[in-house]
Amino acid sequence: MAPAMIRHLLASVVLLMAVMANGQPTGSKHRTARCADRKFSACYSQPAQYCPAECPNYCAVDCFRCLPVCVPKPPPGPPPPPRRRRSPPPPRPPPPPRRRRSPPRPRSPPPPPPVNAPPPPPTLSPPPSTPSPPPEVSEKRVHCKNKNYTKCYRMEQRCPSSCPDQCEVDCVTCSPVCNCNKPGAVCQDPRFIGADGITFYFHGKKDQDFCIVSDSNLHINAHFIGKKSENRTRDFTWVQSLGILFDNHQIFVGAKRTATWDNAVDRLDLDFDGQQILLSEGEGSKWLPGTAPGVSITRSLDVNAAVIEVEGNFQIKATVVPITEKESRIHKYGVTDEDCFAHLDLSFKFYSLSGAVNGVLGQTYSSNYVSRAKMGVDMPVLGGQKEFASSSLFSTDCSVDQFSGTSPITTTNNVEYANMNCASGFDGRGVVCKR
Repeated sequence: MAPAMIRHLLASVVLLMAVMANGQPTGSKHRTARCADRKFSACYSQPAQYCPAECPNYCAVDCFRCLPVCVPKPPPGPPPPPRRRRSPPPPRPPPPPRRRRSPPRPRSPPPPPPVNAPPPPPTLSPPPSTPSPPPEVSEKRVHCKNKNYTKCYRMEQRCPSSCPDQCEVDCVTCSPVCNCNKPGAVCQDPRFIGADGITFYFHGKKDQDFCIVSDSNLHINAHFIGKKSENRTRDFTWVQSLGILFDNHQIFVGAKRTATWDNAVDRLDLDFDGQQILLSEGEGSKWLPGTAPGVSITRSLDVNAAVIEVEGNFQIKATVVPITEKESRIHKYGVTDEDCFAHLDLSFKFYSLSGAVNGVLGQTYSSNYVSRAKMGVDMPVLGGQKEFASSSLFSTDCSVDQFSGTSPITTTNNVEYANMNCASGFDGRGVVCKR
């Protein structure tokens, strides 16, 4: 009986040792490691594994195979500096004997002031320092409105300092872009960006009207203001107002003349079919005519900016801006305090143009357009004053007129150009657009 029990006990011990040998390495100096990459979830959730016998102290887990592998042993660091024994501080000398303080002497009273002595002069405190005002920071925030760009949709962005109140978000790059740097923009003196992204200048003449878009159901004339240049043959010009015709309706958008500019004063002038529009101040205020469904005019800022939209036809963003002292000094406009030459910065978007559309800007949207502006210069200029000239703001007598008041039978593919990246060129003299 005893030999059988001894054999059974020995078999149990051997089995236990085999299990221990398979479960963990022999010795107590083996370290463990775990998978550290969450992408391999099956291995990441596994418990720590012991290092192999050939590298018991330096290993890592290969998450792809979920196996411990050896890693290079880190080089030994420099030996710690030998500790210096601090010498005992020198013995302190015994403190001197304390001297007894004599009682204080009685103070004599101050002498009385003279009878006719003048009063002491008042002490003047320095004037309180007024903190310098903080630098102006753009508070205009915009966001991507295209739901197809899920990562950028509704993500707020701040307008760049170069256009603190006039920008939109390019949903492709998820970054704010100035409205004057996008295809369909007409800004400054005046600088056009065509549908193809090419920048050109059309100066026209001051106090005259020019057709900038003419199609079967949309005609837009622009009135130019400006002043003579002493050193140049051409005038300095800016777009002061628009005359828009569609269906049997007319819209007037203009900048009121002003001598001294004030950002808080509204200088935007609006008419619909000859009747003045009284649009309440405040961003988001909207005006809807009762006789033309689908037409809306909405303030995009508290004052001096609005969006004019006709559903299925066009959208125009108009902002009244002045010629600043800095601009006049840099470009030598010679603007005085008598007139700040308030004008319009414009951004156009078209929904149903035909392939035969024409006009200074409209021709860039036609199906067979080839740019005539001379490229490779600082300011590529487009001519054609005679063919684009109109006799009045709401006249359709320019030589490139296409207007009939009816929607086109066939329309071009008016791309939104959302995948076109545009930025201002050197010293603000041009715009470069690329896909």
